[in-house]
Amino acid sequence: MDQAVLWDRMAALFRYPDGNYLEAARQCHHAVDVREPDVAALLARFLDQMEDLSPEARQELFTATFDLNPSCALEVGWHLFGENYERGAFLVKLRQQLTRFGLSDAGELPDHLSLVLAVLGRMPSEEAEEFAGGCLLPALGKMRTGLAGKDNPFEPVLEAIARLVERMYAPPAGEDPQPALPAGNGRGV
Repeated sequence: MDQAVLWDRMAALFRYPDGNYLEAARQCHHAVDVREPDVAALLARFLDQMEDLSPEARQELFTATFDLNPSCALEVGWHLFGENYERGAFLVKLRQQLTRFGLSDAGELPDHLSLVLAVLGRMPSEEAEEFAGGCLLPALGKMRTGLAGKDNPFEPVLEAIARLVERMYAPPAGEDPQPALPAGNGRGV
């Protein structure tokens, strides 16, 4: 499967749940079912929990998890830089990446996890590796810590995303990735 398609499917799980949300979750599960059985198991767990909820309950859970819980906010730059100047530069560079790949921001800030995953899926390999190791994995780590032990259905989704990112874009052994802004700043990605 094309990486852009895979990450677009994963990105759909981090958009406010609409009437197609369960189908999007099924497509994610199907996308990794054979290739990554442990990731598929995490997504199956998520899907089972979501199917048990009404559409309104899914929306409430999403809002409580990501919008009302700063430790699990969907803005990657916030986890990396807080409200510091560096986040502004990060947002500008991500906006450039969205334009570069012909992606719409869909009314979200450019560092929204759904947009970051879509950009990641379109980056050339070396650029994606640096971005994943320096930006995405550290932010996912903070988000996962924010949900750890809370029996939240989104916990296995964040774990699934982290595992896929690590497998597909892990930095070479011995390298310590540093937070990197998207291309054009001399710090990578």
